[in-house]
Amino acid sequence: MLLLGIDLGTSSIKISVVDASSGAIIGTSSYPPVESEIISLQSGWAEQSPEMWWNQVQQAILICNTQYAYNPADIAAIGIAYQMHGLVITDKDHRSLRNSIIWCDSRAVEIGEEAAAVLGESCLQERLLNSPGNFTASKLAWVKKNEPGLYAKIDKVMLPGDFIAMKLTGEITTSSSALSEGIFWDFKKNGLSDDVMNYFGFDHSMIPQIRPVFSSHGTLLKSAADLLGLKPGVPVAYKSGDQPNNALSLNVTRPGEVAATAGTSGVIYGVTDQLVCDKGSRVNTFAHVNHSANEQRLGVLLCINGAGSMNRWAKARFGDSLSYEQMNSAAADIPAGSNGLRILPFGNGAERMLHNRIVGAQLHGIDLNTHTNAHIFRAVQEGIAFSFRYGLDILRENGMEPAVIRAGRSNLFLSDVFTQTFVNITGIPVELYENDGSYGAAVGAGIGSGLFKSAAEAFVNKKPIKLVEPDATALEEDYLDWRALLEKQL
Repeated sequence: MLLLGIDLGTSSIKISVVDASSGAIIGTSSYPPVESEIISLQSGWAEQSPEMWWNQVQQAILICNTQYAYNPADIAAIGIAYQMHGLVITDKDHRSLRNSIIWCDSRAVEIGEEAAAVLGESCLQERLLNSPGNFTASKLAWVKKNEPGLYAKIDKVMLPGDFIAMKLTGEITTSSSALSEGIFWDFKKNGLSDDVMNYFGFDHSMIPQIRPVFSSHGTLLKSAADLLGLKPGVPVAYKSGDQPNNALSLNVTRPGEVAATAGTSGVIYGVTDQLVCDKGSRVNTFAHVNHSANEQRLGVLLCINGAGSMNRWAKARFGDSLSYEQMNSAAADIPAGSNGLRILPFGNGAERMLHNRIVGAQLHGIDLNTHTNAHIFRAVQEGIAFSFRYGLDILRENGMEPAVIRAGRSNLFLSDVFTQTFVNITGIPVELYENDGSYGAAVGAGIGSGLFKSAAEAFVNKKPIKLVEPDATALEEDYLDWRALLEKQL
């Protein structure tokens, strides 16, 4: 039995085909070969085309089918992971009505803040566990206010992964996890939030049918199967936002377990069985993939928009002829602290942990006679790691005290400079695993289709490839200097 995992990222679509019996990845591909465009018509806006995603999914699957020695007809279930918080709207014929307003778009912040003031502290802290901020519900309210003609045509509202599942199956479904990340979910009621729906004036009929994360979200249409070289009737048995899915891929499902990622954005995601709400909504609480009314499993998420996006900017401006591996090697030749060069990596929209402020990316202390491109590379990675420490201190205020953090050996965690800086400045060891989002989505499909009885069974042989522990490198003074520069902006 083979499992197909689809990871709908901001930069590309990643595909993995996993052998359910061994857990081995037997095929993998990504598309496009260059990073996908983010459309920014105004400062702080960020959009992508849902149809672009669907075309890229097709290409990635076809590439995988032709490059690896497996029979696509043996794929027994499909799972989808996707970039969180995006808004996709479709008409009654399942056509997308506009570009998706994606996760890092800041246009709806004011709308979310106005909603929070009216809904009140009790609703936010006891029911939503979040402020509406610039999440999906606020983005939909922005469309209602600014594009009323389009809003009137809406049949269904969905998250990015729901759209891809719809293209595969013809069915539109969602889950409590997806609705919670959109700030549509009432944790006290354990259902769709009447407070949010009534405040914004949303029709309940726009919300798709709610199903468990691990369940059938439809079966593969013959038309889609013919396009993809797969057999019709294969179930889409799992859908999850990328961060809950990353946690699943690292077997982070139990209270006290913590995962981290450092891709386009940077995230620390910890599981709890308590209703946690940060009063400033600097970190957010969503239903985890295994959350249920009978057994609370909530994910507390710290997100830093400007992580890999900042590293990508540094490559484009200062290392365009270099690979990321070469950049990491150059950074390793610079002493810790980057000879006083400090970088605030917050140039990718409003940062929730900074109270939804747009601080922008900033370089401080540059010495034109001393600092080189290699100093920029190291200072960028240190600035991102310092951002994680800043956010982790917020998580600690909310009762999370991780003893170890699990991460995939990918993206910024491929850099020894970043990884060791992260570990040193947080004081927390990191277990590194061979995994990625598409692998997690494939395993999720195995759980959802019943091939695995539980996550524990699915990951019984999953072992870390490396443990990185804090060393004696003194970075606290550098961090305090960096934090002081940040707090001047707040």
